[in-house]
Amino acid sequence: MMKMQFVKSMLLGLAAATALGAAPAAANPAMLFDVNSGAVIEHQDAFLRWHPASLTKLMTAYTTFRAVQAGELALNSPIRISKKAAAFPPAKMGYKPGSVLTLDNALKIIMVKSANDVAAAIGENVGGTTEAFAARMNAEAQRLGMSGSHWVNANGLHDPDQYTTARDLAILVRAIRLEYPQYASYFDIEGIVAGKAKLKNFNPLVGRFPGTDGMKTGFVCESGFNLIASANRDGRTLAAIVLGATSPDDRAEEAAKMLQGGFGRTGVSSVTVGTLAPYGDNRDLATNMREEVCSKKSKHVASDGPVPTEAGAAPEKVSIIPEMTRQRNWVTVSLGGATGPKPKALGDRDLVDYADVPLPTWRPDLPAPVGAAPLVSGAAQVRS
Repeated sequence: MMKMQFVKSMLLGLAAATALGAAPAAANPAMLFDVNSGAVIEHQDAFLRWHPASLTKLMTAYTTFRAVQAGELALNSPIRISKKAAAFPPAKMGYKPGSVLTLDNALKIIMVKSANDVAAAIGENVGGTTEAFAARMNAEAQRLGMSGSHWVNANGLHDPDQYTTARDLAILVRAIRLEYPQYASYFDIEGIVAGKAKLKNFNPLVGRFPGTDGMKTGFVCESGFNLIASANRDGRTLAAIVLGATSPDDRAEEAAKMLQGGFGRTGVSSVTVGTLAPYGDNRDLATNMREEVCSKKSKHVASDGPVPTEAGAAPEKVSIIPEMTRQRNWVTVSLGGATGPKPKALGDRDLVDYADVPLPTWRPDLPAPVGAAPLVSGAAQVRS
């Protein structure tokens, strides 16, 4: 269990000045805050750079919401899977290049399945290119005041130059929830049905921990197990950020305990997500968890950890996340149905690129079909 450094408020009888002190070296970043007011309840290593893994998809969603608001596309706009997007490793949907789904279904998929192919496709379609979308992600982050973050891709697959902080993620969570409350349902989907497959949300708090309403998990070897979990009770919404846990169970239990403790406290902290002053040594160096969580003895394969079961912890473990005692709520997603406008960033381009091979030239003694490559004259002529 991670040791937590509490925000020092008068109501807790502690001095605010110590909130600037460095956390223990062995600790991982964590933060608990009130989504509506921004008041920070707990924090530890909040400014330490960390690889976000699939928490990146929250930044992808926010950047996309901004594009929808600007009229660049709509929720029923087409998101086309390119060859490049289809080639990304799991977690993925495995759609073939040229497949088309709506932005609405694409967002549902990346929040539940955390599909890297679909997230990459969102970035390509909304931004025009992967690089252009990353530039937009960075511009949005800078506008929000996420000064410790840098984004390279839309899906969160590891890049040493892609990093964030717990404090920056808190800013992002508040921006998503407060600016776009109409999209809250994307973050608490319990599972999706895609064809014959039923895919559960990687976040085990969803549907089980009372009041949970989001948001996202993330894992690559370099980041360890990350989780942002939010919950609402009695009109109060809290969010817990856990970065760098060594197992999916640990990140879930830690987040649940933070939320439980936060709901049990009274009083309001004077320190907010926006006013928390930077602190900590070596905070400009991103931590790499590969050796700790991906050794030969503890190798993890899935990008967001194993799919959670309906049950709580194993009998030998003590858990505050209860079993699911009802049927899971499923949301159906599928290809097709994209009747909305084509994303403006694509212009007249089309992202269909099935293979990097030229069309063959046609036999000169037969009529050439529409679209065939022109004949090559002389000795260089090719027959097929």
